[in-house]
Amino acid sequence: MPISNLTAAELRLTVDPATLGFADTSELLEHALPWIGQERAEQAARFGLGMDQPDYNLFVLGEVGSGRSSLLRQAMQAVAACKAVPPDLCYLHNFDVPEKPRALRLPAGQGRLLRQFMAKMMKTLQAEIPQYLGGQDFKAESGRIEKSYKEEEAKAYAELEAYAEARSFAIHRESGHLLFTLRGKKGHPLTEDEVLALPKERRTEITQAEQELRAEINRYFEKTRPMERVMNEALAALRRQVVKPLLDRELQEIRIGLKKQIKDSVKLGAYLDQVMHDILDKLELFKVSDTDDDIRKEALNNVLSRYRVNLVVDNDGRSGAPVIVEDNPLFRALFGSIEYHTENDVLMTDFSRIRAGSLHRAHGGFLMLHLRDLLADGLVWEKLRRVLRSGRLQIEEPGTAFTPIATVSLEPEAVDVDVKIILIGSREQYYELQEEDPEFARRFRVKVDFAESFSSSAATRRTSAIFVAHTCRGLGLPHFSAAAVARLLEDGCREAEDQSRQSAIFGRTEALVMESAALCDARKGKLVESADVEAALAARIQRHDYPAQRLHEAIAKGDLLIALHGEQIGQLNGLTQVDLGDYRFGFPVRITARTYAGEDGLLNIEREVEMSGPIHDKGVLILQSYLSALFAHNAPLALNASVVFEQEYSGVEGDSASCAELYTLLSSLSGLPLKQGIAVTGAINQHGEVLPVGGINEKIEGYFRVCATAGLDGSQGVLIPQRNRRHLMLERDVAEAVAKGLFRIYTAEHACEGLELLTGLPAGIANDAGNYPRGSVLGRAQKTLLAYRRACQASERTKSEHKHSRK
Repeated sequence: MPISNLTAAELRLTVDPATLGFADTSELLEHALPWIGQERAEQAARFGLGMDQPDYNLFVLGEVGSGRSSLLRQAMQAVAACKAVPPDLCYLHNFDVPEKPRALRLPAGQGRLLRQFMAKMMKTLQAEIPQYLGGQDFKAESGRIEKSYKEEEAKAYAELEAYAEARSFAIHRESGHLLFTLRGKKGHPLTEDEVLALPKERRTEITQAEQELRAEINRYFEKTRPMERVMNEALAALRRQVVKPLLDRELQEIRIGLKKQIKDSVKLGAYLDQVMHDILDKLELFKVSDTDDDIRKEALNNVLSRYRVNLVVDNDGRSGAPVIVEDNPLFRALFGSIEYHTENDVLMTDFSRIRAGSLHRAHGGFLMLHLRDLLADGLVWEKLRRVLRSGRLQIEEPGTAFTPIATVSLEPEAVDVDVKIILIGSREQYYELQEEDPEFARRFRVKVDFAESFSSSAATRRTSAIFVAHTCRGLGLPHFSAAAVARLLEDGCREAEDQSRQSAIFGRTEALVMESAALCDARKGKLVESADVEAALAARIQRHDYPAQRLHEAIAKGDLLIALHGEQIGQLNGLTQVDLGDYRFGFPVRITARTYAGEDGLLNIEREVEMSGPIHDKGVLILQSYLSALFAHNAPLALNASVVFEQEYSGVEGDSASCAELYTLLSSLSGLPLKQGIAVTGAINQHGEVLPVGGINEKIEGYFRVCATAGLDGSQGVLIPQRNRRHLMLERDVAEAVAKGLFRIYTAEHACEGLELLTGLPAGIANDAGNYPRGSVLGRAQKTLLAYRRACQASERTKSEHKHSRK
């Protein structure tokens, strides 16, 4: 197929505003915003979100700006609106094991009710229990019980007094203790000196009597303590009997108030029963006393604090299932936490300081996470894997074991969690996890793959315009004219590097919409026009093109050697692209080759100094294979050759310069000069077919800028692969220069076609014997290779003769 010289119309796609079907985007606001060009992702997302079986979590992969987060959030909200409202989650005091608070799930809104009911009951009990315990009936019955005890105790005490008096001792009570003293004959207490003055026999009798009295006192206590215990039990039973109807009434109100069907009704009933028993055991704290009232109140408050309800997840007033987007998935934020306070240099806590995490709040609904955030903390990722495996969530504090002071820790009851996780990540992360963690694929069975680009059609152009309309409304921007939207669509094709496709990275489109609208506002316009979009694109380039500008200045000043006119042997301009992440640009680089007789083959200088990447090295090896195949009749080739990228100091990667390297080698071999005004890009395979390359627009425009600075004369142009034709979306100034005949863009399907363009001579076709026509490029190269062969053979003969002569 001969060389093609492209026309200006073939260099870019131009969208006719009249074909869009609207005057400006305000006409499109009534249309819903669809998933533009993401049909596969949309179907997968709706399937995964609607699948209620476990392990059907979603992994959303795609580029940043493709709408993967915003579109999934909308889909989650739509599905969640049709789902049931999940229950509330409360943590309650565990009366049996306080270190292990109990979890309780209640229907939505009932957690708040339970908290209110319990708070109301505590106020009621504080107000009414003292009244019940201060009533006449209670006082009368308690007085009777106390009187009975006192009578029995007084009788026992009288017997003790008589026993003491019979042995000359006086006994009396003091501060709750029994004291006794020895009396003389006249009834007065004896001092220690007086006792020592008594006869020895009397002192012995006194000692014996004292021992007997002590034994009697012990018997007295053994007799009265059971009596006191019986009295206390009777009083406690009386208090319980008096207060229990009040408790029954209050607790019954709670049970009636929580009348909905409760999954944990048995657990709630058992808890309320334990509350009642605990209150009945602590009734003495409710009784107002004149002494030590502050201590009593503090003890009472500590007891009442155990009856509070810690409502960690409150779904009251919610409609549908929750949709949680966790942008800061720290361990505590995701899995819940336990707060502490310092008390006497000890970290203290209780069930009321338990806090829910995003997984708790997302129970029954959806939770969106970004994989990169999770992988930043190995503990978070490992904990999430365990939760997904077991379906249960245990709140824990991983750092408490390393605190420098003593800590009172809790082990809250683990709860079941039914959460569909939507994990956002890149393709690289997805496939790395597939390989490194086999369990990952089992837990995330739905792959939602967002495309980077999609086929352009009238339908996708209209939906893209609807996106612009909704963006303008959402951000309060002026609307876009049809011509402005057409320019946005053209830029989308440019980003996709394909005239038949559009970029799906709508984050970039949104930014361009905002920047264009800002320029429209600056000129006091009511509608954003295509000129505003052009100006926004130009301003964006100007903000980023400093590195490209410096390179072009270096070429213009002669610091970087680039020939744009004339012809040279073994020298050609290749086209390269620099990708800085936020900006890409192309510029030419001189490629030179030298050939001479030898047996070392092709030397890739960049590879020798380790300044080339593996893809470039592969391209050079393919080039060497193709060169050998061209002259297979002369194999093995007696050739030493070197190829280098002149003045390239930052390394080379990619195989897009393979064609240019081939042409410089064949130019050096044939002795034919190459046209310096035509730059070349393109990869080749082992059959000489020219393969498409990336960054084609940037490469052409970079060379065009260099030529325009030096002055266009119609001899400059580029040679690109034929298979890159549909990837062309060049700037208008390039197309205009081509239309005027000042710049040319050629395409080739086979490497030999480019030889004819660059040398002006036919490449040559080998005959059955493998020989090329003498006047062709390949024929001249073949002649040189034969000369190299003869030179090498002659050198070998000379070496052999010298070797024999020395013998």
